[in-house]
Amino acid sequence: MNLLTVENISKSFGEVVLFSGLSFGINQGQKIALVAKNGSGKTCLLNIITGKDATESGQVTQRNGIKIAFLEQDPTFDAQLSIEQAVLGADNAILKVIATYNKALENPENQEGYQKAFEAMERNQAWDFETQYKQILFKLQLTDLEQKVGSLSGGQRKRLALANALLQKPDLLILDEPTNHLDLEMIEWLEAYFAKENLTLFMVTHDRYFLERVCNEILELDNNQLYSYKGNYSYYLREKEARQEREAVEQHKNKILFKKELDWLRRQPKARTTKSKSRIDDFNEIKQRAKLRREDHIVQLELNMERLGSKIVELHNISKAFSEKTLLTKFDYTFQRGERVGIIGPNGSGKSTFLNILTKNLEPDTGKVVIGETIKFGYYTQKGIPTKPEQKVIEVIREYGDYIPLKKGKQISAQQLLERFLFDRKKQYDFVEKLSGGERKRLYLCTVLIQNPNFLILDEPTNDLDIVTLNVLENFLLDFPGCLVIVSHDRYFMDKIVDHLFVFKGDGTFDDFPGNYSDYRVYEKVKPKEVTPVVEKAVDPKSNKKEKTSGGKLSYQEQQEYKQLEKAIQRLEEQKKILENDFSNPELSGDEINAKSIELKEISENLNLKTERWFELSMILEG
Repeated sequence: MNLLTVENISKSFGEVVLFSGLSFGINQGQKIALVAKNGSGKTCLLNIITGKDATESGQVTQRNGIKIAFLEQDPTFDAQLSIEQAVLGADNAILKVIATYNKALENPENQEGYQKAFEAMERNQAWDFETQYKQILFKLQLTDLEQKVGSLSGGQRKRLALANALLQKPDLLILDEPTNHLDLEMIEWLEAYFAKENLTLFMVTHDRYFLERVCNEILELDNNQLYSYKGNYSYYLREKEARQEREAVEQHKNKILFKKELDWLRRQPKARTTKSKSRIDDFNEIKQRAKLRREDHIVQLELNMERLGSKIVELHNISKAFSEKTLLTKFDYTFQRGERVGIIGPNGSGKSTFLNILTKNLEPDTGKVVIGETIKFGYYTQKGIPTKPEQKVIEVIREYGDYIPLKKGKQISAQQLLERFLFDRKKQYDFVEKLSGGERKRLYLCTVLIQNPNFLILDEPTNDLDIVTLNVLENFLLDFPGCLVIVSHDRYFMDKIVDHLFVFKGDGTFDDFPGNYSDYRVYEKVKPKEVTPVVEKAVDPKSNKKEKTSGGKLSYQEQQEYKQLEKAIQRLEEQKKILENDFSNPELSGDEINAKSIELKEISENLNLKTERWFELSMILEG
């Protein structure tokens, strides 16, 4: 059954056309995600579908009588209401019955009013519903139902809006970045909720595991063309690659045909027959097809960062509390070269506080932070980038640097860096206030990278970034040779980038786990039966060695090294294969061949060393 139809809608701002002529439908039971680059008008499209904005052409048609709920990126509430009042005041018939019953309880003298309210609760089966809304609020960590909405953070207001949207039990639920401001446990709960409930969904999200596990169709808006993929994220990736291969073949044919027709045209006399004129018209059409270019930008940043010394960063006996809330207790850790640490934990467990202490932006209550002389931090915070009125994109990044050095003596200018991160020359001279939220985050990322750090810290870098930019960032981070610390609720991103985790438990406790997020989830599931829990904070701050696990074969530090070696060997083998393939290029100069030979030798030697060490640890592990 069709719930909503979009026909030939368009939207532009001045000369900038976001989209035009878009048409699609949403049927009952579908769980559709819209994927597009930042600045393509995804949020604008959602606003048009929900009636919050008008289309310049075409129309949006809803089925009569359907209920639509919309989760916005920046929801608004009456600041004077409590959390429970904001929920009970939502547009939901059952919630209104509950609100009437609660009011009747406050006036026990009015027996007739109480009886009517009680009967309405029975008739609408509202008793279970009251329990359900409280469970949803608690799952989203909105436990103080009397707290005023005006005192909530932006993330808490977003979670309150999500609770309201879920509780409306709509026929169609439209979501704009539903996983932003949710911690990992909340996201997994939401996935399970959508799997259990018979809901029709239309959403914009960049959480790729969420796309994989929730959606059964993906719409991609690419160069003002809308492509439909009847499957989840994995299916989308396969089919998109196949489509692009077909387009490349067609493009090649168009180029050949264009050259053939051009040769014919040049041989023609000035006086043309009607048949010739028709062929010339066809030629003009071929010319347009041949000139088509995809606007994909493949980012290949090979930064030549400053050298890391022997001392990186040491944390000794760090503790921190605010009022009665303890965030860190006797935290000890010594960072090594090339560490790739992910930080996970519930909201409010101290993750951002830890990063601020690490970078000396916040003083600990006890303990000290020792930073090596060669360390240059690059710190991407959740606050975003400060900008001045009427400041242009290129002016922002030039405040932080004019260029960054690349390998082999090359360099890249601020302008070129912006191009690589999907800001074309025209966009670079736009005012920053015109940028979308995701584009601002992308610009902020560029300002961090152009400073050429060797210790990179990213606090929720994936929020508001589109999938194209996420792939760009991931490819850069996979090749980043320095130290890396990431706080993120994007599980796909964490699985791809980090080697081990700091798991913040709350109340100042943490685990240091050797592996990525998916490894940790598997560990958590089998731990009660098969694995003896790791003793928290069992760390010698000087040697960084941990107590041995119950197996008694590899120490905790060796387990961590074993995991990191597997990742490193895989990366080196991929680099080696790419280099070996490069030698088949007949256009390589002698200097390029020599440079690649030296690089291949270094990779091979490094691969042999790491493989030998991996075998040593494997022998110990096998007993």
